[in-house]
Amino acid sequence: MLGLLSFPGERTGYELKKWADSSLRFFHWSPAISQIYAELRRLEERGYVTSARSGPEEPRAKRRYAITDAGRAALDAWAAGEGGPVVLKHPLVLRVWLGHLAAPERLRALVEDHLALTHDELAEVRAALARAREEPRWRHPVVALRWSERRLLAELELAREMLTDLDHLPADGRSEDRCDGA
Repeated sequence: MLGLLSFPGERTGYELKKWADSSLRFFHWSPAISQIYAELRRLEERGYVTSARSGPEEPRAKRRYAITDAGRAALDAWAAGEGGPVVLKHPLVLRVWLGHLAAPERLRALVEDHLALTHDELAEVRAALARAREEPRWRHPVVALRWSERRLLAELELAREMLTDLDHLPADGRSEDRCDGA
């Protein structure tokens, strides 16, 4: 949340959610709206953000959040630290790893579905990238979105190679590999 609030201006929880959905989710995560508001309350209790309710001129009252000097100092300290290891959890790869429990055509269908979803996500990244390029203050988010674009292109290539690998498995491999306790 502090990272999203580190850019100039105040934002509502809803605006933070929209921004996370259109950028952060491609390389980190996008929290649920309930998580956003819970985290904003926690950050406000620590003095890292402030909030103010909108005035009577708005049809619906909104609470807008801004980062404080203490919040910026905490974010700066975090950003200066080490990146840490990448944590990879890939549901498709796990299912292929357990492929001895599935029919070959089911595994192919899973990979083909993954290819389609990855193509869709690549289109979303490219749309987000186009929007981010319009805002000069978002130079660094553009770099992160370019990385996301390249990662998805690599993911497409890896999935296509996985289909080839699956095609080269023996046709009777499922029954040979199946662990049935015998």
